[in-house]
Amino acid sequence: MSHFDTEESFDDPSCLAPQPPGSISPAKRQIREVKETKITINCVTFPLPGEGPEQQLLKPNEWSYCDYFWTDKKDPQGTASVAGFEVLLQKQLKGKQMQKEMAEFIHERIKIEEEYAKNLSKLSLSPLAAQEEGTLGEAWTQLKKSLHDEAEVHLKFSNKLHSEVEKPLLTFRGDNFKKDLKKYDHHIADLRKQLASRYAGVEKARKALADRQKDLEVKTQQLEIKLSNKTEEDIKKARRKSTQAGDDLMRCVDLYNQTQSKWFEEMVTTSMELEKLEVDRIEWIQQHLRQYTTLRHETDMFNQSTVEPVDQLLQNVDPAKDRELWVKENKTGEVRPVDMDI
Repeated sequence: MSHFDTEESFDDPSCLAPQPPGSISPAKRQIREVKETKITINCVTFPLPGEGPEQQLLKPNEWSYCDYFWTDKKDPQGTASVAGFEVLLQKQLKGKQMQKEMAEFIHERIKIEEEYAKNLSKLSLSPLAAQEEGTLGEAWTQLKKSLHDEAEVHLKFSNKLHSEVEKPLLTFRGDNFKKDLKKYDHHIADLRKQLASRYAGVEKARKALADRQKDLEVKTQQLEIKLSNKTEEDIKKARRKSTQAGDDLMRCVDLYNQTQSKWFEEMVTTSMELEKLEVDRIEWIQQHLRQYTTLRHETDMFNQSTVEPVDQLLQNVDPAKDRELWVKENKTGEVRPVDMDI
């Protein structure tokens, strides 16, 4: 972490104007007196808390990506830090993984439906109680048939789950999606590298200025106490070099600020694009999970229709009629025994 304050640049022309030998440079005096109001963290400059006007959110009350990911995040696994933009990219990758796992979940649901349909269809062919007769026998036969019909309903449900839920979840944002994220990553990372380079230039120019000012001060003091044979011309030369170093510093600060502004603009634009991608992902999944519940309700409705004929036949079951039919078919004689005569 290092400190950087553009307010230390030489706004006052007198800072770099020639000064009488032995006088303290206004530039140096200004640097001493200016209170630091900014701090640079990982080559990005921020206002210190409580200094300057309070910043307003770019999109108030929306919890937008463009407002909350400017600083780097410490990596809990080590000493390195993770850029705020990297956190947004990780969110996109996690969303892609969650979408894939949801598709896997639906696939498992489909397998359960298919196995259930297979078992229902097999059970419907069972010979158990096939010899039941009469109105109860008719109801029993219809009940077994309803299992076959229900199996068909579940099989159709599994097919629709595959085509209308699982497949869309799998195909939404294919392999090119990760490539697109890498483009975003490289673009912003390149801008951060440029910013780091500009910041290094500022620090180098700042050190050069400090060295030139120190050299000028030493030469001036030596001249005052007659410890050196340096001429007035040497002092002027040292002062010109100090002035040039100040100009170089202002130029480096200007280039740094331009690069940071470019990074800022691209961060806002790109983070908003990632925010839109996340909204689209959530709405897409919401749409297809709703389709799941719709299909599930339809399945319940169709299942209900398979048992309605069974209900009807069960209502028509008549023990008396069944007894009549069975007796007519299986009677052995209707003449009853009588008493024996002597």
